[in-house]
Amino acid sequence: MTAAAAPSEAPARPAGLRRQAEALAAALPPLMAEARHLAATVQLGEHGRRRSGMGDEFWQYRTAHGGDEARAIDWRRSGRADQQFVREKEWQAAQSVHLWVDDARSMEFTGDAGRQSKADRARLLALAIAVLLIHAGERVGLADPVAPPRSGEVQLLRLAQILTRAAGEADFGAPEARAILPGARAVFLSDFMGDPARVETALGHAADRGVKGVLLQVLDPVEEEFPFDGRTIFESMGGSLRHETRKAGDLRARYLDRLAERRARLADLAAEAGWLFSTHHTGTPAQGALLWLYGALGTPR
Repeated sequence: MTAAAAPSEAPARPAGLRRQAEALAAALPPLMAEARHLAATVQLGEHGRRRSGMGDEFWQYRTAHGGDEARAIDWRRSGRADQQFVREKEWQAAQSVHLWVDDARSMEFTGDAGRQSKADRARLLALAIAVLLIHAGERVGLADPVAPPRSGEVQLLRLAQILTRAAGEADFGAPEARAILPGARAVFLSDFMGDPARVETALGHAADRGVKGVLLQVLDPVEEEFPFDGRTIFESMGGSLRHETRKAGDLRARYLDRLAERRARLADLAAEAGWLFSTHHTGTPAQGALLWLYGALGTPR
């Protein structure tokens, strides 16, 4: 670029930034509204994550057992039965939960124009689980330093703003775990079509910090069914990979075997790190995946 060209380009930059800001403002309310609606449909709220521990709120009575201190026994409740009961309180220590949502180009794929892309479904699930967790009193952030875990409505808006950014440049994504706080929980949402070794590395970093979490693989039904036959051109979303064949149907069995192998390896990697793994299809309702995520994050391991 020459020095003379710079002044002529200067006015374009504010206009470009304005267009980007307007696009972001247009996308933000629908995503937030959809995430809040999805969170409301599961009807869990804070009760879904209650567990006994230190706190002020009464949770439940349980039968006393050996090792309980006498001061822990509720004598009024015990006086109405032939056994002693302990009054348990709800655990109120907030946890930090980190989200990683794959923004690679592969996530932009959808096999049907009327179906959400993998990226849109992953963003929706990420923001919906954030809504549920923050309403339950926990801190939620991203797995990179851009948005550390915080609580409150302002944090939800910040997460929504970041999640509506444009896709990245890479064809396939890899999870980031170096900014995750020790002892925290984490959620990785991706199609995991990239190098599994990079997932293994991220899980290793997380395990070293005592981090537990979940891997949720988000796939389009076309990627599960491989309905192709005859002459077909396969091309990655970023255009870096391309393969043409005259007999796509002959590749189906081999493709499905490799997909099953990939899924089995991801499940093994998750198990070795003390994490949970599941697959969600964009052709099915998002509620089931959200319920699984919410329950998995509250499952002691």
